Amino acid sequence: MEGFYNYNRASGGFRYNCETDPTQGPSSQLNLDTRAGPVPAPQHRAFAAFARGEFRIYLIAATAAMMADNIEHVISYKVLFDRFHSPALGGFAVISHWIPFLLLAGVSGGLADRFDIRRLIQLGMLMYIGVSVAWGVMFLTNTVTLGMAMLLLIIHGLAGVIWLPAAQVLIHQLVSQEQLASAVRLNATGRYLGFLVGPLLGAGLLLSVGPAYGIFVNALIYTPLFLWLIKAPYGRAARGQKPPAAAVRSFADVWSAMQVVARNPVLLSMTVLVGAASFFVGNAYQAQMPEFASDLGHERADFAYSMLLAADAAGGLIGGVILETRSWLAPRARTAFVLALVWCVALVGFARADSYVIAVSLLFVAGFVELAFNSMAQALVQLNAPGEMRGRVIGVFSMSASGLRMFSGLSVGILGARIGIHNSLAMSASALLVLYAILFVTRYLRSS
Repeated sequence: MEGFYNYNRASGGFRYNCETDPTQGPSSQLNLDTRAGPVPAPQHRAFAAFARGEFRIYLIAATAAMMADNIEHVISYKVLFDRFHSPALGGFAVISHWIPFLLLAGVSGGLADRFDIRRLIQLGMLMYIGVSVAWGVMFLTNTVTLGMAMLLLIIHGLAGVIWLPAAQVLIHQLVSQEQLASAVRLNATGRYLGFLVGPLLGAGLLLSVGPAYGIFVNALIYTPLFLWLIKAPYGRAARGQKPPAAAVRSFADVWSAMQVVARNPVLLSMTVLVGAASFFVGNAYQAQMPEFASDLGHERADFAYSMLLAADAAGGLIGGVILETRSWLAPRARTAFVLALVWCVALVGFARADSYVIAVSLLFVAGFVELAFNSMAQALVQLNAPGEMRGRVIGVFSMSASGLRMFSGLSVGILGARIGIHNSLAMSASALLVLYAILFVTRYLRSS
């Protein structure tokens, strides 16, 4: 069944009840008055989460950090490609970036349930800064080695798994329940703004001051979020709330969160949706963009590389703005699957494109629908996660959404070293397309 908006008398507001027909009985998570049946959805408010000043500050600082993350990728990937010319190293960059999520995201989510979220995010920022400074020293002294490059890529991945689950829990504390879908979408849009501006600034820094000084500048961009969180009045410590009495029990907590996800149809379907995308494709093709740009034969390789990255990001950015300002694509699991199918088709077309213009256009479409289905899945998980273990459920979702991207480094990167990155991306996206089609037919068409 598709979702409904219902009126909650206790809170005096509307609440979206996903995948549950209110005429079939009360929801397990919401205290709903269903005697009057479903009521119309509330009028859409553009940029609803911006009504909270603290969320505005966080969004600006977090977007800057996301931008710095992408500047670092652009500069470091370009230097590593020029020095080693290794698709396998590009695959390792993806694997090392995401394997910490697979192994540790659930534990990190448990820490977000237990400890001060601000300090977890600050620790992640310090690690990002340290990696950028280390890259800069190696670039400046021309001492880039394969071993040190691999180590820094691993540390960068660890920083992400500390930061991102905690950041998702923080978003839930900064806005009201009715503003949550808007906040998740805006945060995802900020991420794509980082994808868009990061490659452009990264290319500009490469051309103007070179990779060493460029990545030193990049280290400074992480600092606003770190500084704001020093005295930010958010999180349990600032609200005067006591943490849960039970301590984090490592993988026992992860297993209990997995069981919660498995019993909830919405949580399970969205976790599978993003997990499959991460497993087969993820963002592994972005690490191979220098080779895609070279193969497309553009006369200016640096410009072509930056524009391919920017096209994907621009699609996500514009998609976020349009979806936020229009009442299109309300959070529904069925809609998320349709958008994911379109994403697969766009990526297959990009992998087979022999025209630079067509490649850029298809990446734009891919970015648009990727933002839409990922932010939709994130919002549905946030809305359906039990409050007392939200961090752990988000941690499990992050394990699927981010941790499984490690395997896309194998399917797109390592396999690409054998059969070519165009073939590996096309095969991976095609396999994902078939899987999504089977799940969609089984879950939605047969039940309708």
